[in-house]
Amino acid sequence: METLKAQKKDKKKSTSIRITGAEAIIHCLLAEGVDLIYGYPGGAIMPVYDELYKFQDKLTHILTRHEQGATHAAQGYARVSGRVGVAMATSGPGATNLVTGIADAQIDSTPMVCITGQVARHLLGSDAFQETDIVGISTPVTKWNYQITRAEEIPEIMAKAFYIAKSGRPGPVLVDITKNAQFDELDFVYEKCTGVRSYKPAPAPDLSAIEKAAELINNAKKPYIVFGQGVILGEAEEQLKALVEKAGIPAAWTILGLSAMDTDHPLNVGMVGMHGNYGPNVLTNECDVLVAIGMRFDDRVTGNLETYAKQAKVIHFEIDPAEVNKNVKADVAVLGNAKQTLELLLPLVNKNEHKEWLAEFEKKHKIEYDTLIEKDIYPTKPGLTMGEVIEQINVASKHKAVIVSDVGQHQMIACRYAKFKQTKSNITSGGLGTMGFALPAAIGAKMGAMDREVVAIIGDGGYQMTIQELGVIFQHKLPVKIVVLNNDHLGMVRQWQELFFERRYASTVMTNPDFVKIAEGYHIKSRRVVERSELKDAVEEMMASKDPYFLEVRVEKEDNVFPMVPTGASISDIILK
Repeated sequence: METLKAQKKDKKKSTSIRITGAEAIIHCLLAEGVDLIYGYPGGAIMPVYDELYKFQDKLTHILTRHEQGATHAAQGYARVSGRVGVAMATSGPGATNLVTGIADAQIDSTPMVCITGQVARHLLGSDAFQETDIVGISTPVTKWNYQITRAEEIPEIMAKAFYIAKSGRPGPVLVDITKNAQFDELDFVYEKCTGVRSYKPAPAPDLSAIEKAAELINNAKKPYIVFGQGVILGEAEEQLKALVEKAGIPAAWTILGLSAMDTDHPLNVGMVGMHGNYGPNVLTNECDVLVAIGMRFDDRVTGNLETYAKQAKVIHFEIDPAEVNKNVKADVAVLGNAKQTLELLLPLVNKNEHKEWLAEFEKKHKIEYDTLIEKDIYPTKPGLTMGEVIEQINVASKHKAVIVSDVGQHQMIACRYAKFKQTKSNITSGGLGTMGFALPAAIGAKMGAMDREVVAIIGDGGYQMTIQELGVIFQHKLPVKIVVLNNDHLGMVRQWQELFFERRYASTVMTNPDFVKIAEGYHIKSRRVVERSELKDAVEEMMASKDPYFLEVRVEKEDNVFPMVPTGASISDIILK
């Protein structure tokens, strides 16, 4: 036994290399298949950047113009590519500027590893220059975090960071590295992490629960599926489609579930939630079996929990046990990866059709179309609508573009009207609702899928929060298409003020700069549309461009987004107009 241990020790010693902690970080990233980092250098992370300079042929670093932009770019990259996004910053303000993007990634289950520099170990707790307790600050918004104070810790902690970030329900991990740990040397050996004691990424499926779920589905008269991003993260798109088609069940999506299923599929009935479609919301409270797949019953989806689907048996397919019974009690909880659990369910589900039940969705859709949708996407009034802009992008892109939306009215319009034929096509900030998300996220999305068209849909408010990231697009000649829907207001807040605050428009009117000139200052081809007659040609020109393109569309100032479920109301009390 001792001999065996000695052999293992000798083998480990023979394959190790003596390097600094800073170089070890680079080798860890390469071992994890990372070839792209978004970040911003500074004093406490400078040793790593110095080593990064030597590995430019293997590892591309994108200098964002703000650390928040680095996290959003890493998010966009991760969401489109399915890989772990990586962001890096220095200590103090550099690290704290990452926090918004980290929180966004946490609530939207985006795999990301953030690396921050830190003051030397002997200075910790002394209020040294640019020292902040980023581990303490980020603890509530990370899946896991750790502070490295010795170089010898680096390989194990980095391997663990990537494993935790991408396994199970994905999320952001932060690794804080003191400056001495970057300068000190270690005998470097890297082994990928394959498990962590007490951490079980995906629960093993319970066959009895799956059998109960199948029985409920087979006996249902009005079954209804609501699917979320868990389908995309679990790569369960084909299994979802197979279930929907075999059992003949109408299916609706949350905003992060959008694109998991073709939007024109005959059983895809639309979006649920505050600004979701009329039928999917109202009929939630009429179904007899509600099948939730990879969604967490967010308050924007459920409305008033006291009235949400009380008549239905609820089946919840979910990878994270913490989400089960948190908001809505499940009659049957099926834990595990959606792809695996749906594959086990499929053979047990009967071939079926629910024509009369589906017809109810079609009736509600006609009401919504006649009342609202037709006017949104084919308006006859003088002012341009956000809906018709999205429809023109649909046509020009042939439903193949990745749409990256910011937060606000334009986001809800984009999620309502964008059409997709491919998964991982809708990138937006869901749970946190982060204004400023779209521009840097579109940069990451484009770099994660260079073969796809990426269109950023942004409001004039959110655009100005991260407008400096135009510098990245200019520097790297990234052919991102940017559409700013400009109504000279913080549109969503203004809508609430109109509907619920007696039109007291407190601090929502914006005096905006000339966005076209700003884009031209970054040498990005630009155009402004004011009249409807110009729109089709401008969108076609943008989509045909092989270069970055900026399009400003001046839309109506007081054009509201409907339907709408007021905060705290039942989803049955949806306002159509």
